[in-house]
Amino acid sequence: MNYPVIAEHILATAQGAWWSRRRRRDDVPHLPPGAIYVFRVGGNYRLYPEGMVFDPSHPDVLDASSVSLVDTRARLVEVERTLPSVSEADKFTVRASFTCQVTDPIVIARQGIIDVTVPLRAYLMGDGDLPRVSAGHRVEEVNAVRTEVNHRMTAYSAIVPPRVAGMGVEFVSAEVHASDDLRDWEQKLRDERRSWELQRGQRDFETQDALRIAELLSQGSDHVDAFGIARKEIDVTEAAARIHRVTEETSVRRHAAETSDRTHAQVRETAEAQMRRDMLLTLLRQMGGSEYVDYHQVLEQVLRETGGQAAPGVGSAAGTARMVEPGPARPGRTETGRDGSRDPQGGFVKDEGDLVD
Repeated sequence: MNYPVIAEHILATAQGAWWSRRRRRDDVPHLPPGAIYVFRVGGNYRLYPEGMVFDPSHPDVLDASSVSLVDTRARLVEVERTLPSVSEADKFTVRASFTCQVTDPIVIARQGIIDVTVPLRAYLMGDGDLPRVSAGHRVEEVNAVRTEVNHRMTAYSAIVPPRVAGMGVEFVSAEVHASDDLRDWEQKLRDERRSWELQRGQRDFETQDALRIAELLSQGSDHVDAFGIARKEIDVTEAAARIHRVTEETSVRRHAAETSDRTHAQVRETAEAQMRRDMLLTLLRQMGGSEYVDYHQVLEQVLRETGGQAAPGVGSAAGTARMVEPGPARPGRTETGRDGSRDPQGGFVKDEGDLVD
């Protein structure tokens, strides 16, 4: 760092008679903004008048053996020092800031202070108690170390202020940084955390968007079409044509479904009626060989089941059935009594005792 002395140059002896001696302008370096010339004449250092246009014939310029360019502007200078931690593998870095400004350019040129950080670093290293502040902390406890180091440096600079000859120096602040490995690790954790939070935010947005779309769809296609038309994503003519087409298709499907239901109901009723007729016909056929049948009651039941119309085959089955009438039995037909004997009366009860089991 070239501060406060920006540059130093050796000047050759000016040639010529004493009344005609002059230096070339190129022999003396140009002065940057905020700097001044300090010429060494013999064993003394002389300041070139500030603000005066450079004169190659000025006596100090002619007799000077060297020139120093001194920066007189205030600067913020930072110096660093490492501090130990609990672990030997990790260290803290203290970066102290100082404000510096040249107050006496001649002293600065005589001292030849090209880099002001050298005396300031020596000042910072002069605090022997500063390492004790950080030695009891782990490297992860850098925030606690920052607080204690700032308190220590404030007290130290108040008791032992920094001094550089020819300059005004003041302590400003102290920053504590952890090792590069810890910084890289914390940055990696931070990036991973931010990435995770970004993904979670994206999922939340997607969920909210899905819920909004689901709510929109639950309100029906007409609402969806209206939303699309409002956002100019659906054409009104196309939406109307599609709604008309869907309405016609729905009407056709409904009519087909109603027709199918009626046909199915008719087929089912017909099948049920046929099944009842078949059952009655079977019953009548089975009763044809029985003598004790009330055909009048059976006929009424048949008429009720068939709606007043005799089932096919019922008349023939009833005609073939033998009516029960009082009188003699048919010749050659005998009935078996309760005791197994043949009754020549054709199954008629002889007395009332036979009716009791």
